[in-house]
Amino acid sequence: MFPHEVLKQRTFLLSLYIIYDLMKKEQILIRITGKDRTGLTAAVMSILARYDAQVLDIGQADIHSSLTLGILVRIDEDNSGSMMKELLFKTTEMGVNIGFEPVSDESYEEWAGRQGKNRYILTVIGRSLSASQIEEASTVIAGQGLNIDSIKRLTGRPSIMNPERNVRSCIEFSLRGTPSDKAAMQRQLMALSTETGLDFSLQKDDMYRRMRRLICFDMDSTLIQAECIDELARRHGVYEDVAAITESAMRGEIDFKESFTRRVALLKGLPVSVMQDIAENLPITEGTDRLMSVLKTCGYKIAILSGGFTFFGEYLQRRYGIDYIYANELEVGEDGLLTGRYVGEIVDGRRKADLLKLIAQTEKVNLAQTIAVGDGANDLPMLLEAGLGIAFHAKPRVKESARQSLSSVGLDGVLYFLGFKDSNLGEQGRL
Repeated sequence: MFPHEVLKQRTFLLSLYIIYDLMKKEQILIRITGKDRTGLTAAVMSILARYDAQVLDIGQADIHSSLTLGILVRIDEDNSGSMMKELLFKTTEMGVNIGFEPVSDESYEEWAGRQGKNRYILTVIGRSLSASQIEEASTVIAGQGLNIDSIKRLTGRPSIMNPERNVRSCIEFSLRGTPSDKAAMQRQLMALSTETGLDFSLQKDDMYRRMRRLICFDMDSTLIQAECIDELARRHGVYEDVAAITESAMRGEIDFKESFTRRVALLKGLPVSVMQDIAENLPITEGTDRLMSVLKTCGYKIAILSGGFTFFGEYLQRRYGIDYIYANELEVGEDGLLTGRYVGEIVDGRRKADLLKLIAQTEKVNLAQTIAVGDGANDLPMLLEAGLGIAFHAKPRVKESARQSLSSVGLDGVLYFLGFKDSNLGEQGRL
């Protein structure tokens, strides 16, 4: 026999062996429920290992010491009966329940074929979560044709006997599929946020979500609970005049640049020492300390992009080790008084978006890896430019236009949108 014929015959025999081996295998779904026991998973795996079972999928959840463990195995038909008998004896001995379900080759292939579908993460945050609120979120998910693969809690469990003042609840849905209308789903979630008081973040579960590297914050009414120009105006006795110009700008009667120029002019003659006093008493937004500590520990680059003033931005920069600060600089005369003019280019909405892109380029960060957080209309351009734009305690028009919003908790709620769990944060995870 010629060598090529020998090779052909061996290939044929190998194919027959593979087909025969496939025919001898079957899939069995194992479900174990009951009170969680130390060493249960190890005991089950020990039995499966003795029968050379292949684990096709595995998942486990533990809620208040109540265990649900699912294992899908592929095993030789000749061994499946003995394997199930041993598992039944062992789980009975350990005081838990077990069930078995055969899974056909066709059913398995159909299930495995869905693994290539898109995945999304829906994060839901509130001070507390009720069944009706979760039901409404689940209805939106189902209406878009998405399947819930898993649900996990990101926050610590609340105490009933000793409720904490800053309690919050956050769960994360892992979704599979493609929304039938993603834009409509975003609008539904934003409307639901207004109705229920919950916050939602819908993100595609791709590598960029796990590798955010740059976060840019607005300052006034975001990092701090104040508008610095209003505080300066109060100290200078011109608050009513400044407020009137602000209202005119909000009505669309004048643009931001004219509004800013006219308001700064009213500050002429204010001593710089007043600015220092205001800076030292800035009302820091709830959760800012915790958020900044975690971001710095995890290596994020942090920027302030503000339509406020550099004097206050630099104070926060020193306090938190912020990497970049871009804001408006007030001109100071030799007498230590404000001149009523500003220096350089005004940082408005378009400028914020441009600066976000510039910093990302400098840091060699893909725009999809960037985050922007702000509350006002002049923050919208950067919120829409960033990979993850978060409207924080925002005005209604801003919230409607943004893709994610955060209003129910403090600024550290941003961490949950990034996938952090309280249990992973150690001391920084403490409220």
